[in-house]
Amino acid sequence: MAVLEQSRFSSVRDLGGLELLSARFIEHSFDPHVHDTYAIAVLEEGAERYRYRGAEHLAAAGSFALLNPDEVHTGSKASEQGWRYRVFYPHAQQFRELLAELEMPHGSAPVFQGSVHHDADLVAALGQLHRLLECPEIPALQRQTLWREVMLQLLQRHARTPEVQDAGREPQAVARAKEVLAASLVEPPSLEELASAVNLSPFHFARVFRRATGLPPHAWLKQRRLEQARALLKGGCTPLNVAMQLGFADQSHLTRQFKQAYGVAPGEYRSACAI
Repeated sequence: MAVLEQSRFSSVRDLGGLELLSARFIEHSFDPHVHDTYAIAVLEEGAERYRYRGAEHLAAAGSFALLNPDEVHTGSKASEQGWRYRVFYPHAQQFRELLAELEMPHGSAPVFQGSVHHDADLVAALGQLHRLLECPEIPALQRQTLWREVMLQLLQRHARTPEVQDAGREPQAVARAKEVLAASLVEPPSLEELASAVNLSPFHFARVFRRATGLPPHAWLKQRRLEQARALLKGGCTPLNVAMQLGFADQSHLTRQFKQAYGVAPGEYRSACAI
């Protein structure tokens, strides 16, 4: 019997809406994209290959992969059977709050070091935690306690807290261009208009923007549209209305791009967030 691709998205309300993904992918391939959250992926079967921070990485069963927010990455199979994994998507604020609870407050969010890790006990703990968080019948107290215990262990072993936030080192032109694009999701300016707004030539601006963000301006805009789509879906907006509000050609266009980036369809995401 052929193994089918499948994905399940869920949201943990008693952990601030923490998002989770359980998936089996075979032919699915992620284009270069970013998340506004961390991604903590536990590989259970097969292997995934991805490009991150300018290097190729391979995460196989028995390992976990760590990605920081707003870092461009890809994803595809590294074995014939594809890969099966469980992913946590915590926001930076959740980690800052955790450090504050431990009387280790820090203005900057933690930064994961390295990407693929093979700590056997942490692999087991992360897998157990993910399965537990997917079960709403498990008492909230138990889920909240285990979340803190496992995340503290993960942060102590594989993260650092920078003194200066990376975003503060962005070129001023790029920061301004981001503001312009974010305010024009439906009808974005041309490359020439963007470059003019930040007083650079189109060619120079395109190079500076890609160097700072890892994406060309049109791809960065696509990511912001998808993030806004997530926010609207989480608020109960239908996929059709989201597509119309954000300038997608139609609902199927939104669905293709959303699933390409997040592994689940917009309707499934909306339903999971409403639970």
